[in-house]
Amino acid sequence: MTNSNKLKIFNDPIYGFIRIPSTLIFNLIEEPYFQRLRRISQMGLSYLVYPGAHHTRFHHALGCMHLMQHAIQVLRFKGVEISKEEEEGLLVAILLHDIGHGPFSHAMEHSIVEGISHEHISLLFMKELNKKFNGSLTLAIEIFQGVYSRGFLNQLMSSQLDMDRMDYLKRDSFYTGVAEGSINAERLIGMLNVVDNKLVVEEKGIYSVEKFLMARRFMYWQVYLHKTGLVAEQLLIRVLKRAKELLAKGEHLNCSEALLYFMEHKIDMNNFNATNLDKFSHLDDIDILSALKQWQYHGDFVLSTLCGMIINRKLLTIKLKNKSISPKKLNEHLKKIKELWKLSDAETAYFVFTGEISNRAYNIDKQNINILRKDGKLKDAAKASDHLNLKTLSKKVTKFYICYPKETV
Repeated sequence: MTNSNKLKIFNDPIYGFIRIPSTLIFNLIEEPYFQRLRRISQMGLSYLVYPGAHHTRFHHALGCMHLMQHAIQVLRFKGVEISKEEEEGLLVAILLHDIGHGPFSHAMEHSIVEGISHEHISLLFMKELNKKFNGSLTLAIEIFQGVYSRGFLNQLMSSQLDMDRMDYLKRDSFYTGVAEGSINAERLIGMLNVVDNKLVVEEKGIYSVEKFLMARRFMYWQVYLHKTGLVAEQLLIRVLKRAKELLAKGEHLNCSEALLYFMEHKIDMNNFNATNLDKFSHLDDIDILSALKQWQYHGDFVLSTLCGMIINRKLLTIKLKNKSISPKKLNEHLKKIKELWKLSDAETAYFVFTGEISNRAYNIDKQNINILRKDGKLKDAAKASDHLNLKTLSKKVTKFYICYPKETV
């Protein structure tokens, strides 16, 4: 393969031209495992709320790699030594960090397979690719797992101020049109430094960190946890649950071979092997949408109604509250729908249910964001800030919801 591959570029609406830095990375992008990310939406069903949110995990992975190239450049300029091998390892790790996402990203993370995170599946894909590429991903895997001796490399990829978050905030705010979520990633990266093998932000970057955390909080409540997106995701989870129930009873369902495999087999950590990984790699959003389109005409009332709700965006009513929903309120809605639609208790529970969501913009219990003061001392971002909101941002906020069909209003 010629080195001309290195000259290949992508035109990105956020950053402009993104260049591919090496032949290995070009070849990884060419892999079917990676090309599959073109068919997995970055924001699940959020396009039902924000019509522009049709961007994919493929966009995001390339964007993260671009920001990582910038971060490496900045740190080298400040005297932080990063070898050519470490650079490539870091770029490969960030490029492949989301390769394990299933259809509709987070919406169905535990519906297709049980109790297996997308990070674990990403790692399995990376190990498979490492065999194919004769061990050239070994360092990337060590960085991805956080076991490599230079901790700041892992922090650049996975921490409270990593390239992943910087790209998805900037990209998701762009595609949704929610300007409040936009961040100045270039300035944030320009303020990064390394002290004692840990990633830090120079003191003059404190306001950029504040803006980043505020933007993150805003995007979670306004976009990622938007109540309409939330109810659509819940319906999707319930579609798969109902489909599995019907298959277990011997009913016939038309869908892709890959989807049918995961509907008929219980796949968890104990039996997720190379065969299952290969089957998983054939799954994307198209399998799910195709199934929804077919199942909306199925004879089962619950399955067909749930599918029709998503396809035609005739979703359930959802109410968000600051305190938990009373059993009395839930039972009122359950009783109404049970009588109105002549369903059993189990069937009614597909349409009337409660749940909770929580968010913490800055999690002090995880790796915190350290600010490097001019005197050389490190201080936690929440303590270094004169902004009262930053302490508030480190508190966990929980909201409760109830969903029910519009007919009960």
